[in-house]
Amino acid sequence: MTAIWSIMFFMELVIPLSMIGFGRVSMRGGPKDINDVFGYRTKRSMKNKDTWEFAHRYFGKIWFSTGLVMLPVSGIPLLFFLNRDTDTVALVGLLVMFAQLVPMLLTILMTEAALKRTFDEKGNRK
Repeated sequence: MTAIWSIMFFMELVIPLSMIGFGRVSMRGGPKDINDVFGYRTKRSMKNKDTWEFAHRYFGKIWFSTGLVMLPVSGIPLLFFLNRDTDTVALVGLLVMFAQLVPMLLTILMTEAALKRTFDEKGNRK
């Protein structure tokens, strides 16, 4: 096992582990106050306290479950390249990281769609 393989394997797990951790925190409703620094901050989620808490709970559930699914899925591909050269390991690691971006971005689209289904343009529940 090479050092680059160990580093890449660790890096592959950072995104799913972060999603699990931040998802768990967000499921509780996220930050207490609407702010411009931390939390799920979009125009729609920041309309009022109700949209803010709904967005965090919804997003948190999706991130938590997606992170759980991505954890093994992200680590397994690199196992097939355990004793390969540095360039191959780096390329596979890079491809996995780019693949991890797809579900991350989809969770944002899903949350925005849920906000749009649940609230009107002014942030009132439908």
